[in-house]
Amino acid sequence: MTWKITSKKEDAVIEFGSYKLDNQLVYYIRDNGAGFDSTFFNKLFEPFIRMHLEKGFEGTGIGLSIGKRIISHHGGMVRAEGDPGKGAALYFTLG
Repeated sequence: MTWKITSKKEDAVIEFGSYKLDNQLVYYIRDNGAGFDSTFFNKLFEPFIRMHLEKGFEGTGIGLSIGKRIISHHGGMVRAEGDPGKGAALYFTLG
């Protein structure tokens, strides 16, 4: 199975999981897809900001901002790590 950001990888890997940190459950989604430059982390969750060229990946740039808003509404936090061409990981908690 591949999704948007792993669609160009023949050996795509997408992981879902969780772990405990300081008595709080942290969920994660990790892949070996397009990744992103972590220097631009703050822009990753801004509406309509795209981290990749539109010709490379479809979309409006709204999905991650909606996800962050929902998680924040439930008292959670979101963070992300990425490396261009090597994949990304999104971590989140719920209040």
